[in-house]
Amino acid sequence: MEKTFQATADGFTIKAIVQVIGKDLLIALTGGDAPHIGTVTWAAKDSPSETTRFPSHHGRFHKDDVLSTIVLEHISSLLPGNCVITAGVHVNGITKEQIKASFRLADKIGQEIQAWLPTVDFSLPEVIYANYSQKEQD
Repeated sequence: MEKTFQATADGFTIKAIVQVIGKDLLIALTGGDAPHIGTVTWAAKDSPSETTRFPSHHGRFHKDDVLSTIVLEHISSLLPGNCVITAGVHVNGITKEQIKASFRLADKIGQEIQAWLPTVDFSLPEVIYANYSQKEQD
């Protein structure tokens, strides 16, 4: 199952494509003039999140995890499994007002995903693992 959420303000749009993979979520948070993958933030149910930032320009690293963290704050208590959020929003010549708007847009998207998650059926068939005898393993 896949669902898209988006919000627009101050001349740019941020979009979140949420893919349900079993009990897990994969979210691509992109937008602006040059969407990309700048950071990867992951969280597991009842575990703290972690982020990897990719190199950007002039020895700097992308800071898009600020946006993914806002989204994650809304949904972390609802996670039935793992969640990975890739984030990459770039607005050419971004202004301070647009930076502030990006936080509001991520917050709006996070709220929308939070409202949608309880409607998702995360039930799966029971997982059955192989049961090899010692003789079969030799």
